[in-house]
Parts: sequence; structure tokens; C-alpha cells
Amino acid sequence: MKKLIIVACFIFLAACQQNNEESLLRERQSDSDLKYVTDSDPVEKENLTTQQVARRLAKTAVEVPDVHDATAIVLGNYVAVGIDVDKDLDRSRVGVIKYSVAEALKHDPYGKQALVIADADGVERLRGVGQKISEGHPIEAMTDELSQIVARYMPEGPINERPQTNTNQESIPSEDHKQLDQIEKEQSKER
Repeated sequence: MKKLIIVACFIFLAACQQNNEESLLRERQSDSDLKYVTDSDPVEKENLTTQQVARRLAKTAVEVPDVHDATAIVLGNYVAVGIDVDKDLDRSRVGVIKYSVAEALKHDPYGKQALVIADADGVERLRGVGQKISEGHPIEAMTDELSQIVARYMPEGPINERPQTNTNQESIPSEDHKQLDQIEKEQSKER
């Protein structure tokens, strides 16, 4: 009987001790200055149709100076915006305008990764795709046409290629590398 009472007291004390640790842990967590953030740039996206998003992005592009007209195509996560600028502008000025439009679109949650096209042929092709979409043509055909348009203006090659980690090793000729290794060995022997 004595053993039973001792075991019961031991279990009771152990259970109370665990409860105190849990409350202490909760107290430490609530007093902590650390904040756990899951999304550091929360952006509320409205539920808009792709045509509404396209109109909104085209309107944003037209607000940039020197842009006379704009058209936008939204298919899934892909966005292409065609801008109409004065044909007499030189290429560098057109590049500045394209960059300004891209910057303006970055502030819109739907236009963050938009491709901006200022070529007259590309803009007309985008308008044609937009017209076909509004007429109800199959999306598969429009996706193919849009991919051809985008492929024409996007640079080829790996987009997210990581640089090599140790390029200095490769820039040293092999004879110099052997000489450096020899110097390292001599210096390590001196110590």
C-alpha cells in the first residue's frame, strides 16, 4: 500500500511538472520578439477574369508617357503586353519606354512578370490573338500562337543558371597552380 501511494504521488508530481513546462514554453513564445512570417509581400488579388486583367494591364501601360495604345493578353500565368509608340522614335528611346511600362506593370499583382512588346508586327499579332479569344476560338490554338509571339522576343538560353562557385581556380594556369600548391606546403611545414 505504501508503494502504491508513493507511485501515485510520483505520477502526480510528474504530471504537474510537465504542465508547468508547457505553460513556461507558452509564456516564452508569447514574450518572444520574433515574428514568424509566411509571406513577406502579401498581395491581395482580386478575382478578375482574364479579359478584365488584360484591360487593366493595357490601361496601366497607356498611362506611361509616349505610349499611344496598348493591348494585353493573359493566358494562365502568362502575360504579354504590346505597346504602340511613335514610329519615329529611336531604338534606345523605345527601350526606355518599354522599361517604364514594365516597371509600371510590376506594381500590379497580375503584371509582375509581363512581357512588353513594342514591335509593330508583334503588337498586331497580339491584337489578333486577343480578337480571336474574344470571339471564342479554342484556347489551345491561342496558346500556340502566343508561345510563337513570345518565343520571338524572349532571349534563348537558361534563365536561372547559377554561376560557378569557384571561378578563380580555373583562371590560374596549371603551372602557377602547382607553384602555389608548393608554396602552401612549404608554409605549412614552417608552422
